[in-house]
Amino acid sequence: MVRRVVQMVGFGMIAALLAGCEGSGGADPYADQIEISVDPNAATRFAKSSRMYEIAKSGRVRMGVKFDQPGLGQKPTGEDIPVGFDIDIARMLAAKLGIPTEKITWVETESEVREKYLRAGKVDFVVASYSLSDERRKVVGQAGPYYITGQRLLVLKDSRIKDVDDIRSAKVCAVKGSTAAQNVNDKGARVVPVASTRDCLERVLDGTVSAMTGEGAALLGYVAEHPHRVLVVGEPMTRERYGVGYPKDRPELCQFINDTLMNAQQQGLWAKSFKATLGKSGARTPTPPELDECP
Repeated sequence: MVRRVVQMVGFGMIAALLAGCEGSGGADPYADQIEISVDPNAATRFAKSSRMYEIAKSGRVRMGVKFDQPGLGQKPTGEDIPVGFDIDIARMLAAKLGIPTEKITWVETESEVREKYLRAGKVDFVVASYSLSDERRKVVGQAGPYYITGQRLLVLKDSRIKDVDDIRSAKVCAVKGSTAAQNVNDKGARVVPVASTRDCLERVLDGTVSAMTGEGAALLGYVAEHPHRVLVVGEPMTRERYGVGYPKDRPELCQFINDTLMNAQQQGLWAKSFKATLGKSGARTPTPPELDECP
């Protein structure tokens, strides 16, 4: 019997039901999912003219997330609810709106359609390794950051590569056409371009390449999948600040998002989520980042 996550009405406590499920080694993908309390009186806390009130009254929210990023946003085989650090951030936002996990509509949102989905009203929020930028803020709203990462290297545990200085003349896998590929090319690596980071991971595991490169958060997710075989090395080559996207014409959502993130930091939920997701890679729990002021 597949185990499902059930969120309790009222106090909104997440409980995993005992049973087996598909996944790595038969493990339950929801076993370590943190508990998040749902506010049963959410609608009374917002101005009736606000988007928060509209969502809270409807009892439904559409979250744009990734389905294929281990540790951040990944939908387990045969399941309806994704898991990961981004997913927990989305669940925290929903809970503050009085909406339990099982009433969230999860919309797979690839990188190239994040702005499109927000502007078209297909999603209410985007929590999908969505880096904050001035260019994006011209067309959509962005609040945060809730996590800071950067381009790094993933290698086998016995690799001679310890930092970016060691990749000169080495075969390094990267997604074709990405900024990450150009960055390691500039460092003297022999870039092996592929279609996805998952393809890169397989090449590292079979020894076809000496390393792969990409955003550190995604790489930590792969380490969590293969903790005895790979690790992330070196200092970040770039700085990416993950935030939450929202429709630009509903600016009141910015302060709501920031207040929710700050509350999660102060209550320890942010740290608990990191430990249960990206922290499975062995990475130390970082200090939560300072939030940008809302416009």
